[in-house]
Amino acid sequence: MSKILPHPILAVVLFIFWLVLQQSAGLGHMLLGAAIAIGVSILANAVIPEPLTVRRPLKVLQLVFVAGLDIIRSNLAVLWVLLHPRPRPTAGFVEMKLELTNPFALAVLATLITATPGSAWLEYDRDRSVVLIHVFDLVDADDWVETIKNRYESLLLEIFQ
Repeated sequence: MSKILPHPILAVVLFIFWLVLQQSAGLGHMLLGAAIAIGVSILANAVIPEPLTVRRPLKVLQLVFVAGLDIIRSNLAVLWVLLHPRPRPTAGFVEMKLELTNPFALAVLATLITATPGSAWLEYDRDRSVVLIHVFDLVDADDWVETIKNRYESLLLEIFQ
């Protein structure tokens, strides 16, 4: 089974995305979606040698909910800053030490930080396990570190490690 479907989670997600994008669950779309999902899963084996293991699947839903709320809240905060500009911009950089070591968890964290308006994952130093983040409206760096560690990193540690 692992030769046919080395990354089953990836294949299932791709299959579902395919059907959603096609807006049809017809037999032809299902067969083509399954073929694409299996093919990508096999090809991904070259760049993702280890299988993805999710230790606590329900925490994934919690992470999606928390991140969704944070993205909405951040959109509103960036809109507020743009509509009410201050004399001097307060953009800055935050350097944060991470406990995460799992490559999948790091990739999810990088995506969440970058997808949240007003912040961007810039650099990760694997040797020191430190990430550099750019923040559009940096008021308190410690608050950013607390937020990321408590809201995202803790959940990712439960999910992946």
